[in-house]
Amino acid sequence: MNKRGKVLIVSGSAGSGKSTVLTPFKDGGVEPFRFSVSATTRVPRKGEIDGRDYLFVSHKEFEEMIEKGELLEHAVFNKNYYGTPKAPVERLMEEGKVVILEIEVDGAEQVMSAFDDEDIISVFLSPPDYKTLEARLRARGTNTEEDILERLERAKVEITYARLYKNILINYDNRSEEVTRAIVDIVNGIDPKGLDIYCENSVELEKRFYKN
Repeated sequence: MNKRGKVLIVSGSAGSGKSTVLTPFKDGGVEPFRFSVSATTRVPRKGEIDGRDYLFVSHKEFEEMIEKGELLEHAVFNKNYYGTPKAPVERLMEEGKVVILEIEVDGAEQVMSAFDDEDIISVFLSPPDYKTLEARLRARGTNTEEDILERLERAKVEITYARLYKNILINYDNRSEEVTRAIVDIVNGIDPKGLDIYCENSVELEKRFYKN
């Protein structure tokens, strides 16, 4: 009989590099990690595949999922729904897997309250500072000025939620592989505090974020 698995919550603002850091886990080739595929009503971006990156659904379909209690959490971001289907997460945990949830801070709170503390591993991922975040968002070339400003303002709010997470990691430019390895170490019970990408607490994080 498999030992019950855990939920690994990874959150961070737009531009924190979540997708890059978590890409190695997406094909299921890194044991015992499995990626939870979120449902969303937003339009797919170039290269995204339905069922792998997200479950792309209509607003009506998403609202039916809410009504039926089929979601562990859900939130609205940039006028679109995002949520985590409950059944796949529970099934994978019963199989002894570490289920990765790449979710917004609003949804993370909901998941944290839905499970026992011992079932949860949580990581808040942050860019090094505000200027780096802005540069990353502008470099995408896909967002309007209004979108960029909205995401920057939201990042200021999201960073205050870092206190809810057991681990805070800084994703410096060109160092995403180090962050990925640190997440694996955290799951395996290895203390990351000696790493310069580790942030001791949310107070320290805010000092770094607004350092300039």
